Amino acid sequence: MSNTCTYFLLQLGLLLFMSVPTLRAQQTDGIGIEGIILLPDGTPGALATVQIKGTKKGATADGNGHFFLSDIAPGKHELLISMVGYESVREPVFLEKDKHTQFTTRLKPANTQLNEVVVTGQYEPQSLKKSVYNVRVIDSERIRLRAAVNVMGVLNNELGFRFSNDLTLGTNDVQLMGMSGRNVKILLDGLPMVDRGDTRESLNQIDINSIERIEIVEGPMSVSYGSDALAGVVNIITKKPGAERLGITARVQEETANQDYNFLANQGVHIQNAGVTWQQKGWNASAGITNNTFGGWQGQSLGRTKDWLPKDQLFGHGKFGYRTDNTNIYYRLDALKENLLSQGPENENTHQARDQKYITYRYVHQLQGDWKLSDRLQLNGQASYTDYQRRTQTTILDVTTGRRTLSLGEGEQDLSKFASQTYRATVSYKVSSAVSLQPGIDINLDAASGARILGAPTINDYAFFVSSTLNPTANISIRPGLRFIKNSVYDAPPVIPSLNTKFALTKNLDLRLAYARGFRSPALRELYFNFFDASHSLRGNPNLKAEHSNSFNGSLVWQGSAWFKSTLGFFYNVFNNLISYGTDPSDPRIQMNINIDKFKTTGATLENVFSWKDLSATVGFSYIGRYNNLLTAPDTTMYANQVPSFLWSPEVNSNFTYVLRKIDTKLSLFYKYSGKRPTYLATVNTDGEVRATLTEIAPFHWADFTITKGLGKCLTLTTGIKNLFNITRLANTSTDTGGAHSSSGPAPVSYGRSYFLGLTFQWYKN
Repeated sequence: MSNTCTYFLLQLGLLLFMSVPTLRAQQTDGIGIEGIILLPDGTPGALATVQIKGTKKGATADGNGHFFLSDIAPGKHELLISMVGYESVREPVFLEKDKHTQFTTRLKPANTQLNEVVVTGQYEPQSLKKSVYNVRVIDSERIRLRAAVNVMGVLNNELGFRFSNDLTLGTNDVQLMGMSGRNVKILLDGLPMVDRGDTRESLNQIDINSIERIEIVEGPMSVSYGSDALAGVVNIITKKPGAERLGITARVQEETANQDYNFLANQGVHIQNAGVTWQQKGWNASAGITNNTFGGWQGQSLGRTKDWLPKDQLFGHGKFGYRTDNTNIYYRLDALKENLLSQGPENENTHQARDQKYITYRYVHQLQGDWKLSDRLQLNGQASYTDYQRRTQTTILDVTTGRRTLSLGEGEQDLSKFASQTYRATVSYKVSSAVSLQPGIDINLDAASGARILGAPTINDYAFFVSSTLNPTANISIRPGLRFIKNSVYDAPPVIPSLNTKFALTKNLDLRLAYARGFRSPALRELYFNFFDASHSLRGNPNLKAEHSNSFNGSLVWQGSAWFKSTLGFFYNVFNNLISYGTDPSDPRIQMNINIDKFKTTGATLENVFSWKDLSATVGFSYIGRYNNLLTAPDTTMYANQVPSFLWSPEVNSNFTYVLRKIDTKLSLFYKYSGKRPTYLATVNTDGEVRATLTEIAPFHWADFTITKGLGKCLTLTTGIKNLFNITRLANTSTDTGGAHSSSGPAPVSYGRSYFLGLTFQWYKN
């Protein structure tokens, strides 16, 4: 990284550090030691314990994180502050005679949190141990240590997650447990995100700096969250206001793109973020802005073209709310403007080049409220409106004169619009200590328009769902659920059932078993979206059938102590009429969405989490099989005995963090091995015979190394190396990777090894 970048960041950090106001103790009428305990995100450290070392005198923080110790002898004291899931703090204080001492302290997450509180699919926030779902949590500390630019940079180390890249459009897609992204539900604070195509590009259109944690539930969640939730749910939860009256945050990070970096010439990756939070007497507000700029990477391309397209993202969010002990209501706006530039090669004869700019606008409005009417009865209401637009602007550049003109080619000037409304309301009622009920309604209204969309279609989905938690004994939890659907286009099943169970076999061993029926109606993008350009030939299919699935999954969790936890998971899914890509029978040059008669996935995962003194680690393994759908194709039945029913791929991951407490530094290593990805393609020889041909995408190793160093109470310096093994492309034996947005030849993964340096500023005042 250049000396200019380093000097710039250090100067900015010094400026921020010197600008921090001095906190002065507020005088009160009482004499003693008073304090506020906050969690890393600024929320109150309720129920944290405080004890004066060497005495029996102590206190417990209230719901606002506040505590007060009276009748204390003057002089020096050391307070021991502790809370489950967080590092203990030793806070020295000096109490003068007849004086009052006040301070605020912020806890840090423990090296490992084995009992995180989760909200996805729950009646109310609940610990992982009590939840009937097997939920994976990526907390704020891991996100911070990854120094990620986007959500993909956080999830790419998780078991079961794989990403594919479309270099032509500059987009990414996600796969979860062998299933494509179109079967993964992406939620922002529990409400669905909208995507233009079948890829889940919305994952990388969320400001990484606004995320508090990510919760992942594997397996169908159709009863709770409806369509698109066949493979699982990724719930991205944003930061909430804490107990501080005023908070200011900022982040800058500079990163190379392989060996390319120049701050002034816009080479490499550049991140700037600033945010502010405020609250008083229950009212709270927050706002933030982030600019992510990626200068692209030329890679193996020549001339004007680049392998990885330059991208500029501008994020903004604002939130205003009011909360009391029994009420929490807020409005939130998330806005995005994204520009991608695809520069075409120069024609040697005409000296002209064809450039395309992809411009995206996304506005997400959310209104959410929780009301606790009594200890037994709670209400929750959610509403969201998403306005999503993507414009394709094609121009012809005269390289000699620099003059640009709009291209008049078919489909080269396009504006696609998607509008989505979601309304959701639930009631949670505790009948007794053994029985709880949660009925709810879920309404989704989708509309689309544009030159590449056939007509102006709409799809409306209305659902009523009800679930119950039954605890016949202290060691058994049973959660049955039913969802009743009315779809404006498709005949949904009369009812979609699910059954989740949890058995505490011993004090340390929990067993979870679940069954769920899945239903997904085709999305507007699959029915009516047509996409033709130099690299894509994709046609929508209005005759698609709805998908159905039956899924079985379970997990065995052993937690032998506060420092070790092991989770063995397994799943088996059967899908009917799964939507995928196939060849248009009227034109073999065009791909279209089709229904596959049958598809299956199965596999197992093993994840171990442990912590010992200053070392914390996770080590995991997965083995996932995908059904070979050629076995059911009529032209390849004769080869059924020559190919296996399932094609398997292994994964291994590990995360290690070591704390150097004397210098307030954390060293972190994130590693993942992704095994080869095999598949069978139908090929036709010169005699017209159809044969099953095995193709494989090569395995690869990925690793990131980061160093995080605290600089006083307000600044944190982060540096390190991403993609240590310098992976750019993977060998691919297929001439077609099997997707409408894929290219033949090597499969792109990354722009290679990169180096980064970042500075984060956090200041809070009560």
